[in-house]
Amino acid sequence: MSKTFFSILVAILLSEAFEFSASGQVRHRYNFNPDWKIFRGDTEGAETPQFDDSSWKQVTLPHSWNEDEAFKVAIDQLSTGIAWYRKHFELPPGSGDGKVLLEFEGIRQAGEFYLNGKFIGRHENGAMAFGLDITDILQPGENVLAVRTDNSWDYHEKASGSRFQWNDKNFNANYGGIAKNVWLHTTGKLYQTLPLFSFLKTRGVYIYAKDFDIPKKSAVIHASSQVKNDHDYAIPVFLETEIRDMDGSIVKTFKSLPDTIHPGELKELEASASVDNLKFWSWGYGYLYDVSTRLISNSQIVDEVVTRTGFRKTAFKNGMVYLNDRVLMMKGYAQRTSNEWPAVGASVPPWLSDYSNGLMVESNANLVRWMHITPWKQDVESCDRMGLIGAMPAGDAEKDIEGPRWEQRKALMHDAIIYNRNNPGILFYECGNESISRAHMLEMKEIRDEVDPYGGRAIGSREMLDIDEAEYGGEMLYINKSAGKPLWAMEYSRDEGLRKYWDEYSPPYHKDGAGPLYKGADAQAYNRNQDSHAIEDVVRSYEFWRERPGTGERVSSGGVNIIFSDSNTHFRGAENYRRSGEVDAMRIPKDGFYAHKVMWDGWVNPDKRGIHIIGHWNYKHGVQKNVYVVAAGERVRLFVNNKPLGFGERSNGFLFTFKNVKWEQGIIRAVSFDAGNKKLAETSLSTAGISKALKLTVMQHPTGLKADGADMALIQVEVVDSIGRRCPTALDMIHFSLEGPAEWRGGIAQGPENYILSKSLPVECGVNRVLIRSLAAAGTITVSAASEGLESAKVTIRSQPVPVSKGLSVFNPAEGLPSLMKRGPAPDEPTYTDIRKSVKVVSAEAGANNDRTKASYDDNELSDWANDGNLSTAWIKYTLEKQVLVKGMSFKFNNFRSKSYPISILVDNKEVFKGLTEKSLGYFDVSWPPVKGKTVTVRLRDGALQSRASSAEVEMNGKKLDDGVTQTGIASKGTISIIEADIYSPIR
Repeated sequence: MSKTFFSILVAILLSEAFEFSASGQVRHRYNFNPDWKIFRGDTEGAETPQFDDSSWKQVTLPHSWNEDEAFKVAIDQLSTGIAWYRKHFELPPGSGDGKVLLEFEGIRQAGEFYLNGKFIGRHENGAMAFGLDITDILQPGENVLAVRTDNSWDYHEKASGSRFQWNDKNFNANYGGIAKNVWLHTTGKLYQTLPLFSFLKTRGVYIYAKDFDIPKKSAVIHASSQVKNDHDYAIPVFLETEIRDMDGSIVKTFKSLPDTIHPGELKELEASASVDNLKFWSWGYGYLYDVSTRLISNSQIVDEVVTRTGFRKTAFKNGMVYLNDRVLMMKGYAQRTSNEWPAVGASVPPWLSDYSNGLMVESNANLVRWMHITPWKQDVESCDRMGLIGAMPAGDAEKDIEGPRWEQRKALMHDAIIYNRNNPGILFYECGNESISRAHMLEMKEIRDEVDPYGGRAIGSREMLDIDEAEYGGEMLYINKSAGKPLWAMEYSRDEGLRKYWDEYSPPYHKDGAGPLYKGADAQAYNRNQDSHAIEDVVRSYEFWRERPGTGERVSSGGVNIIFSDSNTHFRGAENYRRSGEVDAMRIPKDGFYAHKVMWDGWVNPDKRGIHIIGHWNYKHGVQKNVYVVAAGERVRLFVNNKPLGFGERSNGFLFTFKNVKWEQGIIRAVSFDAGNKKLAETSLSTAGISKALKLTVMQHPTGLKADGADMALIQVEVVDSIGRRCPTALDMIHFSLEGPAEWRGGIAQGPENYILSKSLPVECGVNRVLIRSLAAAGTITVSAASEGLESAKVTIRSQPVPVSKGLSVFNPAEGLPSLMKRGPAPDEPTYTDIRKSVKVVSAEAGANNDRTKASYDDNELSDWANDGNLSTAWIKYTLEKQVLVKGMSFKFNNFRSKSYPISILVDNKEVFKGLTEKSLGYFDVSWPPVKGKTVTVRLRDGALQSRASSAEVEMNGKKLDDGVTQTGIASKGTISIIEADIYSPIR
């Protein structure tokens, strides 16, 4: 395409894009990301309009000035300090006659804002969106906005002199500057406000549903809009609400009562109507509606806001989470809010957020617990599309706090709820990453009840096991059960391992656990290979599933695994970043990803057809190794080149082990069966041939790469054999070249500075990925890949022009992104069946401390009963409500993670169990053939208590993590301590 033709094309697109400015409509939302300039460092006079910024680097937001360091250096080594951003812009004709508002989705850490040389505000919390009213400072023609950012780790709030608790070197990767989107809004003087409480003190539109009838697919939809009148006269007005479905069809239109808005007044206008034939938002079913709220005065639309939202019914009771009247066990990931990528940090285009968050759903996660600080709007909206439930924190580090830092946390929660209360994916508001006091819980709950009373969201905190006002809770690593509010584990696995390490039999032959000590302690759990990392995922996930809904009155509501993708945050292994992810930093899956996909494929119980062979089938002659299969069936049979090797040894519910399998070139196949030996599923791995060529695959926005200076393409490189199969043990060095209007951002691999920004980096396990970023000019982009001894590969991408006029654009980077719908709506049938029935205990007596016996069955995991340390008193006897068949018990013993107790259990006077309890993440379950009785006695036998110490139980600060209730004398050989004991009878 010639330069002249391209210039004419862009001019036509610009004129079409901005034609609406003269169409009579008043409200417009402009993309304010283009045409910024940045300078690292402080410089005098940069706030003034006449300052010469011609030598500064030009960028499109979102853009962190220290992005080059993402994953190159450890989190505490990320560069900090002052950076300036400047932007020259001009409003379209007529758009400055009403209100002009800026919306920043967030900056890091603080920013001072100047428009045309005048100071207009300072924002400091480093997490939340905020708004600026620039109406009275704008001038005809060009305007200049200057922002002085400061991302210092020790930044102190000017007014209070206090640091922000969540500006933390362990958890909150510090990508400085304006790392999130910016929007400019123009409205008339009678307008619906924005949901930006910081500076603007406004709440915007609030859409919610009540009076659900899920079987009839109906609900009453409410629209409430905060309206401001900046005219000097009163105006009669009413609110009209129109709901459109995903096909664009009008579902319902309804109106509020007429009202009058007086000069300077802020008033809520409300309208509601019953709506039929609704499609309810659900897990993996991101069904969204566009709700238009229109201000109508004198038969004219004077303002219109479109809110994209979804409708779903929730309940949090009986120890379970209900979504659209169905129980959903929580399964997912605790993910760093930065959700970062190598050499980019947090600042990725919306389609890449969808790709990452969509992979969580593909692994059958239903929940992402964003960690420590509020997620940015782009990820919240992405989760809405993906059908991924979110737990939204405000801001925290690791503990409750008093004074200014607590006030900062409250203010952040208040603003975050207002900003995100229309996003259906958020089901939990998290008040802290550690337990908070009852008084603080009440303060946070009051905020929720004030600004989101009808959103169907539970508010709680980590732990909160015994504070009734908390509507959910759960410890960090361990399993909690409840008959009341749901309890789910907040981050139950910390193990780390590089994707590069298959096992010790594959290049580079990493022996599981090999690596340096961590703070002088064994760090084997943080240097795993893929085999053992995936196995540990199975072991831990099974413990939660074992206590699932249907297993009695007190149940676990699940838990989330920390983390989903490898993260540029605190680490314990050999690398300088966290490698606990089930995918690596480029979102290439590890085997744990597929293990979760099998175990989690269901609302409570998994689809029995799930099956996955851990690892690959490319070894050297003579290798014998254990083969592991993850499957949801009852039995699994293995075949090598169609020769049967028998059935695997089942453990932890989903894991089937085949010991000492001798490798043969060809095909290894696993087949699963149900209890009646009916085939359920099969899967196989093939031996790939000799490495022959490179293969490139492009991933991008579904409508193509946009030449806006911020869009990206993700390019996968594979080493393949002669028929295109990936060679799973290849470690070849790949040399890339880039031509055309794009910027190289690269990928990551084990090696010097993690190969950040390098155009030469190796594949790992036969595959790797790199990122390129578009420039602001459209054109043809070519990426080539070469490696010694392999056929090269090349891909061509055509970036599409994006109209920008005087610093503004109407281009929305999220436009055209589809919702994920493949799981469909919530099931019509119940999602679990009862497999055992809880037996009510009416009283208990014990060898000692009789006044404390109820603590062992009171549904409070912060209380326990223990004897006095003498073996003769180490017994407790439960009396049941009536004589029943007793078939088993579930215990939470004190020090459950580090101790095993030798016990015996008697129903009436008959011994039904004798043995050692198992160390666990919380609960030990035991069953026996049903025996009729009215009493159950648990007795400590004379035998050695087995103890262990583990680095997995030590926090970053060296604190030993709790695995029970503080109890004096617990180390005594004659002490037994029970936190909770549940007794069961069979289902008849």
